[in-house]
Amino acid sequence: MHDALAQWLSLREPADAAARSASLTRTIAEAIAAAEPARVLDLATGTGSNLRYLADRFPVSQRWLVVDRNLALLAQVPTRMASWGAARGYEVRADVNGCVIRGERLECHVEARHRDLGTLDDVDIFTDRHLVTASALLDLVSEQWLRTLAARCRAAGAAALFAITYNGRSWCSPVEPEDGMILDLFNRHQRTDKGLGGPAAGPDAPECAARCFAEVGYRVRSEPSDWELGSGELELQRRLIEGWAEAATAIAPDAASTIAHWRIRRLEHVDAARSCLVVGHLDVAAWLPR
Repeated sequence: MHDALAQWLSLREPADAAARSASLTRTIAEAIAAAEPARVLDLATGTGSNLRYLADRFPVSQRWLVVDRNLALLAQVPTRMASWGAARGYEVRADVNGCVIRGERLECHVEARHRDLGTLDDVDIFTDRHLVTASALLDLVSEQWLRTLAARCRAAGAAALFAITYNGRSWCSPVEPEDGMILDLFNRHQRTDKGLGGPAAGPDAPECAARCFAEVGYRVRSEPSDWELGSGELELQRRLIEGWAEAATAIAPDAASTIAHWRIRRLEHVDAARSCLVVGHLDVAAWLPR
C-alpha cells in the first residue's frame, strides 16, 4: 500500500507543479522575505513534493519541519531531497532524520518528524513558524480541523500557503453520459471521514479554509490551480479514472455495473490517446496585515 501511494505521489508531482499558482507563491515568498532563516512547517508532506517546489522559490536561508503520519513516505524525504539537490549542483548531506542542502542561492535544513495530524494537538510543531504550508491536503480534513489550523497559525503569527485543493469540478473529453453522475458520487465520497477531524470538507475546502483564516484576521487570496491532463499524462489519467470509479462504487454499490461500463469507456479513450481531463483545484494563501 505504501509503495502504491508513493508511486501515485510521484506520478502527480509534475502535474501539481505545473498547475500551482506562481503569483500566490511569490506573494508568500515576499511575506516571509524578512525572516532569516525562514522557518516553515509542511503538513502531510508525503515524500516532499511541496518542499521541492518551494525551496528554490523562497528566501535563501530556510529551516523546514516536514510532518506526516505515514512513516514509510516520510522516510523517503531525505533521499529524494538529496537527489533533487544533487541534480541542481547543490552540496547535500542526508540522514534518516532529514537533510541539509547548500548552494550559492540556497541553504535549506530539513527535519522530518513522524506525527499523527488527526487533531493538530501537537502545538509545538507550529511554534515560531513563519509559514505553514501543505499540498493536496485541505479537501481531506474537516471544517473543525481547518478552524484549529487557522487558530494555530494565528497564534504563531505564521503565513499560510495551501496548494492543489480540490474544488469539486472536473471535465472529461470526449464526454460520456455518466460523467456528471460519477462526479457527483465522487464529490460525495470526498466528504466522508478521512481520519482528519471528522467528515471531510471535500469540495468545500477552499472556501471553508479562506473563511476560517479571514475570521482570525488574515488577508486571504485564492487562485486556480487546475490540472489540465492530455496525451502527456495518460498514466495519471488512468489512475484518476480508476480512483473515481472506486469511490463512486463505494457510495453507490447498486450502480456498480453502470460505473464499471463508464470506467471501461473512459479508459478506452485514454488508451487511444484522445482523452483530456481537467480537474479543478484552488491554491489558497493567507497572511497577516503588516
